Amino acid sequence: MDASPLSRRAVMKGILLGSAAPWVVNLRAFAASSCADHIVRIAALFQPDSMNPFATWASSWPTTFTYDTLVGVDPQRHSDRKGFAKEWSVADDELTWTFKIWPGMKWSDGQPATARDAAFTYNYLRGSMGKPDELNIGFNNTDGLDNVASITALDDETLQIVARKPTRWPADNFILIVPEHIWKDVSYADARGTFRNDPPLVGTGPMIVTEFQQGQFVRFTPNEYFRTGKPRITGMILNTFSTADPIAQGLKSGNLDYGLNLTAAQWDELSKDSSIAVGQQRIEQRNYLAFNTLAANGAGSTKALQDPLFRDAIGYAIDQKAIVDRAFRGHADPGVGLAMPIATDYYSELNDIRRHFDLAEAARRLDAAGYRDTNGDGVREDKEGKIFQLELITGTSSGVLEMPIATVQLVAGWLGQIGVPVSVTQLDSGALNARTAAPAKGGGGWDLLVRGGWLSPSAHDLLGLGSSKNIGTGNVSYWTNDEFDGLLSEVDRTADVKKSRALVDQAARLIYTEAPYIVLCYPFVLDAHLKNCFEGWGTDDAVSMWGYFPFDRLSPI
Repeated sequence: MDASPLSRRAVMKGILLGSAAPWVVNLRAFAASSCADHIVRIAALFQPDSMNPFATWASSWPTTFTYDTLVGVDPQRHSDRKGFAKEWSVADDELTWTFKIWPGMKWSDGQPATARDAAFTYNYLRGSMGKPDELNIGFNNTDGLDNVASITALDDETLQIVARKPTRWPADNFILIVPEHIWKDVSYADARGTFRNDPPLVGTGPMIVTEFQQGQFVRFTPNEYFRTGKPRITGMILNTFSTADPIAQGLKSGNLDYGLNLTAAQWDELSKDSSIAVGQQRIEQRNYLAFNTLAANGAGSTKALQDPLFRDAIGYAIDQKAIVDRAFRGHADPGVGLAMPIATDYYSELNDIRRHFDLAEAARRLDAAGYRDTNGDGVREDKEGKIFQLELITGTSSGVLEMPIATVQLVAGWLGQIGVPVSVTQLDSGALNARTAAPAKGGGGWDLLVRGGWLSPSAHDLLGLGSSKNIGTGNVSYWTNDEFDGLLSEVDRTADVKKSRALVDQAARLIYTEAPYIVLCYPFVLDAHLKNCFEGWGTDDAVSMWGYFPFDRLSPI
């Protein structure tokens, strides 16, 4: 940790200490790369801690290579990327959804994979609801299932989901379908706790996890029963890191075939190498400044954090365009509201209420709200007469793009200029999650947070950042608002996109005005792959962020 402005020496020391061990221990899986063995070696900023999707959010990569979603994001964007269901439809009542499962599909152990497995997965979650061991903490969770009346396998190839109110959840959810014959005897307590689902996993995806060395790598073998045919590559190794430095080095040395989560500087350098192809794409990540709005246990150092006028004034001190230009070198879109540009059904510029960067206006609004510098020392006092000295915590969670430290430096600098100095604490993924957990679980006690979050582009997930149900998980500002929750509840009971759009717009305007979050930017994912070993990487988005494309169809050159 260090006081603002955050020193580059302290930052680099933290990065080196955090990355030294993974860099060393990964060498065995990392260094033997060659085209001859037809094994694809990839790397990303992930820190998987278990292969159990009911117990963790940290393992979406690699589990999405082994398990299918019923539908989810990719199949609704790309006709050639279907999941567990081959096709789907909704009745005119917008309540009854029918999913046709691939005929003759098998699990990787050769057992039939049918609609009954999909029904089991969802009903396994439903059966836990309201119990002490409710499955509500992992990638596979009960969120959205309270609006489901029934989930039934009508036959091996037909799954029916009947909702209580119109909703798009049956198609939008990204729950991973698991085999009943593996999970049926796992208790809820074990599923959310001790059961690690150790390899080899059993799935319907193209690449099956066969070895997992936490903090090092995950090894995969091709699924010989994959529904479109066994993949043509002979295997895959996912190297996991906490910083992008070894990923860039691995691409330069030829020890990696593909690298994800590159920084702008690394991407720019790699783009000059003729043996490497670089790519970028918009994703659903939002980088934001969050305020700790708690008033009791876990509250921050000043009641000002609970005041929308204080938070709104701070918003005028944030220059989103400068963050994009200076911290991300142009590889991001400036932040506005909850919806990001790739969520095309819901994105809005909010032009009629959008703040503009103006330090003088920020200072004027702080004065008007009662937060003045009464003694002329350059530091403002809150309404209790205490000088401001806010703690800003920051870090990168598993599976989220790395935050350039320049982002934090810029934010800290601007706040200092308006008389609200901050000290910065840099945390690793685990410590960051612990500090931002619900107060009942020991979280809170900080003032400001700069962080990134990444969920799906569904209306439900876009609004999850402000949901009172998500406090300590998706909602890290601890903000609650009955009107906002009511709008989210209506969204969850709406299948019509036009109606959802209007509700999301209302909610987005409400939370923008209340300002528990200031969205800084929507970063692009930057990646690169070698050109000499494999073909079939795709074009617009070389690697899907919501599935296993193109690893189901890569071919050795």
